[in-house]
Amino acid sequence: MRKRFRHNLFSRWAVLLLMMPLSATLLAQVRSEVWCPDNGDGTYTNPVLNADYSDPDVICVGEDYYLTASSFQCMPGLPVLHSRDMVNWTIIGYALHRQFPGETIPQHGNGVWAPSLRYHQGEYYIYWGDPDRGVMMVKAKNPAGPWEEPVCVIPGKGMIDTCPLWDNDGRCYLVNGWANSRAGFNSVLTVRELSADGTRPIGNPVIVFDGGNRDYTAEGPKFYKRDGWYWIMCPAGGVETGWQLAMRSKSPYGPYESKTVLRQGKTNINGPHQGGWVHTSHGEDWFMHFQDKGPYGRVVHLQPVDWSSGWPVMGKNGEPVLTYRKPKTSSPSPVVTPQESDEFNEPTLGLQWQWQADYDQYFGMPTADGHFRLFTWKLPKSSQLSGEKVPNLWAVPNLLLQKLPAENFTVTAKVRLAAKAEHQRGGIVVMGRDYSALVVERTGDLFQLKQLTCQKADEGKAEHQQVLATLKPTDQDKIPYHPALYMDIVLRMTVSKGLVDFAYSTNNGKSFSPVGTQFRMREGKWIGAKVGLVATEDNVKSDCGLLDADWFRVTK
Repeated sequence: MRKRFRHNLFSRWAVLLLMMPLSATLLAQVRSEVWCPDNGDGTYTNPVLNADYSDPDVICVGEDYYLTASSFQCMPGLPVLHSRDMVNWTIIGYALHRQFPGETIPQHGNGVWAPSLRYHQGEYYIYWGDPDRGVMMVKAKNPAGPWEEPVCVIPGKGMIDTCPLWDNDGRCYLVNGWANSRAGFNSVLTVRELSADGTRPIGNPVIVFDGGNRDYTAEGPKFYKRDGWYWIMCPAGGVETGWQLAMRSKSPYGPYESKTVLRQGKTNINGPHQGGWVHTSHGEDWFMHFQDKGPYGRVVHLQPVDWSSGWPVMGKNGEPVLTYRKPKTSSPSPVVTPQESDEFNEPTLGLQWQWQADYDQYFGMPTADGHFRLFTWKLPKSSQLSGEKVPNLWAVPNLLLQKLPAENFTVTAKVRLAAKAEHQRGGIVVMGRDYSALVVERTGDLFQLKQLTCQKADEGKAEHQQVLATLKPTDQDKIPYHPALYMDIVLRMTVSKGLVDFAYSTNNGKSFSPVGTQFRMREGKWIGAKVGLVATEDNVKSDCGLLDADWFRVTK
């Protein structure tokens, strides 16, 4: 029998999604009960995306808005979101599905850095800088996909934060920043000409802005043209404490004059910068940018833009607004938010999910009876890792994870572990540079409920295991398939102000027992912490164990 849960309206409509006009896809979405920016009275409250959509870029095509963001090593990558008013957003797809062929250990912090999204001659383009491979590009006729295979426009190291501009005469220019870790310098922005189709360079780079010591860490540029002026908008001053610059010139190669058009000022919105400017079909101007919130990642704010001075002054007199009227639209937008919960009733995962590395079928797959199955990943030996590191979840590619949806929320998951050998385990996890997981693990003919916690996982530190309870296996007569020892359990984590508390239930969620040690979340490498499912083992030769997730629900 199929499970029913109101948070999974998307899942039941997933097969139809790509067959619908994009304006209709919102009808298949739901409103989160843990965060909604739409106040229902014609106003919104920031952030409009209260999740880690780092380095957002946004475009307007007719009455529709599309947004993408950095995804680094997480796969699928380059998320594409849709809105009718820049307040109510839903995920409609991903533009990238593989970027590290042959790699089995996650490439944390590598991959997609600060993409730009553009619409040109009936096609959608996303450019990004892979700091180790070069300037990359994908394109599609439908923003929901399918997207073509990536093209390397300019090979090389250190070119990041790329953005094209197609001029009125059809010529194409590219602006980009530089990563000091690869190039040996940063805070420099360069412009060069590309071929008219945007696939190869036909000119050499020209330095158009040098931040130096005054505007250090100038990066993340976006390229525009307005009223005969070429505009580069970019953040400066650092992720947590910086500001937004706008610079203009009559030539794409400069010289450019610059002004600060958004800064924190007297508000509580730190580091308001790096995003995209939009001129709407209703003649309004808006800017979407991120705010760094530590373990919660880089959440997205929407600011009005005033051009009356000849410069794009953002927010209210250059300081970010918290609450404001919604952008004008031709018709009201349904109140929707990005997907969170998943009943796993469909042959595809919900679009909120990402793996910690390029997907491989041996990570896991849906089942015909309405579950998602993770195969226990065999932890690598220390000799397979660099230096003196020891294996922990930082090196596990098949963690099934999603972004944190709010500051305060609860995750509850019903799972069954089918353990064919000792020390096969599975459960729920909150993952970052530090992590903590609540799992059940087979020990002899019983199961142990454990909390797995690791501080400085990114530095290869050892995981600490705390035994919380010893549990009898589920009645084997109720299990219809292959030999194993089974454990049915409902696991829960409650997140509040950066702290995580765990609980479990052995009576199908009728009552819960708090367990374990409270855990303080920590961000990942360039991303916020994530929550999701984990299944691992220490055995080298045994058949894989199975973690079947029945559902995963995000609630208050």
